Amino acid sequence: MSNTTTTTTAAGHQGLHWSSRWAFIMAATGSAVGLGNIWKLPYITGENGGGAFVLVYLACIAVVGLPILIAEVMLGRKGRKSPIASMRELIREHNANAGWVSIGTLGTIAAFLILSFYSVIGGWAINYVGYTISGDFVGQTSDAVGGIFGAMLGDPSTLLFWHSVFMACVLFIVARGVKGGLEKAVTYLMPALFVLMVVMVVYAMTTSGFAQGVNFLFNPDFSKLTGEGVLKALGHAFFTLSLGTGVMMAYGSYLDQKTSIAKTSITVGLMDTVVALVAGMAIFPIVFANGMEPSAGPGLIFVSLPMAFGSMSMGTLIGTLFFVLLVFAALTSAISLLEPSVEWLEERSGFNRMTATLVAGGAVWFLGIATVLSLNVWSDVHPLGMFAAFEGKTIFDLLDYITANIMLPLAGLLAALYVGWVMKKEDVAAELNMSNGAMTLFWNITRYVTPLAVIIVMYQSIMG
Repeated sequence: MSNTTTTTTAAGHQGLHWSSRWAFIMAATGSAVGLGNIWKLPYITGENGGGAFVLVYLACIAVVGLPILIAEVMLGRKGRKSPIASMRELIREHNANAGWVSIGTLGTIAAFLILSFYSVIGGWAINYVGYTISGDFVGQTSDAVGGIFGAMLGDPSTLLFWHSVFMACVLFIVARGVKGGLEKAVTYLMPALFVLMVVMVVYAMTTSGFAQGVNFLFNPDFSKLTGEGVLKALGHAFFTLSLGTGVMMAYGSYLDQKTSIAKTSITVGLMDTVVALVAGMAIFPIVFANGMEPSAGPGLIFVSLPMAFGSMSMGTLIGTLFFVLLVFAALTSAISLLEPSVEWLEERSGFNRMTATLVAGGAVWFLGIATVLSLNVWSDVHPLGMFAAFEGKTIFDLLDYITANIMLPLAGLLAALYVGWVMKKEDVAAELNMSNGAMTLFWNITRYVTPLAVIIVMYQSIMG
């Protein structure tokens, strides 16, 4: 976890609390704001018709994302342990079925799987720091920048090297308990990332594609929205808020009783969504101004922005800073994704922090090799290709699809059901300390609306 202060509480996991409410907000936002906002949302928006997808995504955040975020943080604070151990504590307290432990188990496994490919993409960002420093993008055409990106993806040794560098950074930080400055650094670097993105929007306003880009992002065309697009919107609402991964339960276990879970969760959700929309406003005008397709896929962030940096005054400096901060954003998310596995190993095996980190991180790194190879040598390998839903999906695509569209929603669904149907309303009200009106609204949404929304979309995924 991030830099924390030690307190003496009998129930507290390792006796640690965040040093302040703001520290929790920035750490949780650091987990939420990462590659999912700047890399993934813009390109899946482009693939699913723009504004209509954005509206569905915002609805998923409000009706599904925030209630589950509040529920997960609350479960973590009540359990005061790792996600799996917290659920075991709560099951005993509420005399509930032992199967509810799957909330923590599913989340921990999903975080492990996500980090295996997230680390590979984080390695791309580190590599791009070198490209921008050396001025490789200055004056380049879209074809030339695309060629640089394609060459990187086609070279397994390069991808493996940067995947290893990224994971080494994650292991170094997690093994130290993230003491010595991460909490303080997040407080400054996350706002700095936002400021740089605003600078990119200002630049985008000077391009010929700004009006078209904004129209594409905010003008809904529901004829282009499919059932699969709705599923992606829900999946990304979980992906970007770190829901269903056990991360928010783990972070909640360090939250003191005086902090309002609802207010801090809403703040995290708002900051995360704003960054995602600003990223879109920065990227799509550049895409249209340069005659590129908005549905260009994962390479959008690694082709469009470098072109902008290459044509801006002081573009080398700003580009370098942007990718440095992108790496940092990726690291804060990656650290949180590894934390549930490390905490579980510490509790289950008795490993010390260093050993647990090396074992969990080493396993993540090894699985990440499959993602590296699926981008080149194994690009024709489709492990579950015999099933229609997985036809044509590489290992990388498969991990992304199963975690974002099945595991995260399922874990989040179970968390909402546990809070809404297993816990007593008065216990939830005491934990959240909401007004009667707000508590009634949260209770009804969490019990009925959120589970129904998740079930409908998951059903469409399975049947469609």
